[in-house]
Amino acid sequence: MDDDSRKARWERRTEVPLAVASMVYLAAYAVRILAHGLSGDWRDLCLAVLFAAWSLFAVDYAVRWRLSGQRLRFVRTHWLDTLVMLLPLLRPLRVVKVYEAVQRRHDRPRLALHARVIVYAGLSTVLLGFAGALSVYQEEHAAPGATIKTFGDAVWWTCATFATVGYGDVAPITPLGRLIAVGMMAIGLALLGAVTGTFASWLLQVFAREDDERPPGS
Repeated sequence: MDDDSRKARWERRTEVPLAVASMVYLAAYAVRILAHGLSGDWRDLCLAVLFAAWSLFAVDYAVRWRLSGQRLRFVRTHWLDTLVMLLPLLRPLRVVKVYEAVQRRHDRPRLALHARVIVYAGLSTVLLGFAGALSVYQEEHAAPGATIKTFGDAVWWTCATFATVGYGDVAPITPLGRLIAVGMMAIGLALLGAVTGTFASWLLQVFAREDDERPPGS
């Protein structure tokens, strides 16, 4: 019980700093990938920022593992945290977690459940879409025969992938680019299903409420 309370205190204290570190990580990665005319010193600085931010993520993961007292069971029960620690570009989703934590600290959340799901899905889509576009652009733009040659192409491909449209006008051709594409497809389907299901549930509740409020025999 003591370990649980210490772990909870640690998570509360590190929520905002780690969220800031996540956004700094994403910004440094974006500058390093998109600023082609960047001097060697600035590129090294961006790389140092990336490693420093990732070190904070690793320390946080290690501390929470130690405070949980679960040993290897922590890795199995916190597989998403493990994945995010290994793939730091997913860390900006921490912003969504911080927003949710702030909402929980109020007696009543400012947004209804359905609205919160849609807001979280929207935030996740923007953050993951930007990170995915950066990753695909990094792998594809210099590959021989690549169709994704600009960051704009990568953003267009990301939007088409998340929307499950798949026009096919641009597509990754490198092995790592295609692996990223598989992950993006899975994320797109999950987010689209969450938003669609939530919206349908909200409509059903609205119609049911209208039926309950309708006078008998009308």
